[in-house]
Amino acid sequence: MMVGKTNYEVNKDKKAINIIREFKAPVEEVWKAWTTSDALEQWWAPKPWKAQTEKMDFREGGCWLYCMVGPEGEKSWVGFDYKNIDPNKRFTARDYFCDENGNRHAEFPNMNWTTNFIPTATGTRVEVRVEFDSEADLEKIIELGFAEGTAMAYDNLDELIASAPDLKNT
Repeated sequence: MMVGKTNYEVNKDKKAINIIREFKAPVEEVWKAWTTSDALEQWWAPKPWKAQTEKMDFREGGCWLYCMVGPEGEKSWVGFDYKNIDPNKRFTARDYFCDENGNRHAEFPNMNWTTNFIPTATGTRVEVRVEFDSEADLEKIIELGFAEGTAMAYDNLDELIASAPDLKNT
C-alpha cells in the first residue's frame, strides 16, 4: 500500500514490514541524513514530535540513544544498536524502546532494521526491511501508527534534503 509517497508493505507470514521511498538527492546526502545526529534530529520524528539525541555513535557496535519529544513535553526513549555498516550502501540495526539510560522496555517489541541505499537516475531509493520476533510484535507496532509515522518522517526528510545545503558537504 502507499502511504503518501511511501510504499509500505506488511508481510505477516515473514513478520516483516518493507518500506520503500525515493529521495531526490545523491546517496551520499541521503546516507548522511540517516547517519548523523544533527540531520536525524531534523527529520526522524513525525510532526509535531521531535527527535532529540542523547548520544550517537554510528559505527558497528555503536548506538544512537534518542528520545521522541511530544508537543506537551512527553518523552519516548529509543535505542538503535548498529550491527553492520557498509558506507553509502547499507546498515543493519536493532531498535528498541528503552529508558533514558538505554535499558530496554520488555513490554514493547524489538525491531531489526536493514536499510539499503540504492542510486537511481534521479536520486536515491531507500529500501527498509523491519523484522520482528513475532507476529504479535509486528501487529503492536502497526497499532502504534508505524506506517503513518514513518511516512510523515520521510516527508520531513524530503523537506530537509530540499533545504539543507550542509548535507552536500560530506
